Amino acid sequence: MDTTVTCELHLRLILSNESSLPVRASLRYDTADPYAVHAAFHTGTEEAVKWVFARELLTSGLHRPAGIGDVQVWPCRSHGLDVVCIALNSEEGKALLHTPARVLESFLERTAAAVPPGTEHGHLCLDEELSRLLAES
Repeated sequence: MDTTVTCELHLRLILSNESSLPVRASLRYDTADPYAVHAAFHTGTEEAVKWVFARELLTSGLHRPAGIGDVQVWPCRSHGLDVVCIALNSEEGKALLHTPARVLESFLERTAAAVPPGTEHGHLCLDEELSRLLAES
């Protein structure tokens, strides 16, 4: 039976050292896709901006710099608070986001309760994944 873990985050889009904007994000983890965390960033437009992160990348980024390329995650402090920085790079542009570390950590702990790290392979249905991949092409 598939389980879904969700979380609403209130992030800050960092514009400069002195300026940031609030951004609401929805995180979703589904045991049917046990390696991924799906994020929808609600930017005030009709369409949410969607990204998919490796759960392991977010978990590592809570404690040390993680990721290369399009997504990088690392812990830091901002205005006296523990935050996690998420840097996103795409053809459309770049974004630096701060999220409260405790909220992200709580979400990731709930995903680990649903699928303990290292056991993800046991939650994959290879026939369903292959059918989904073939349908996308």
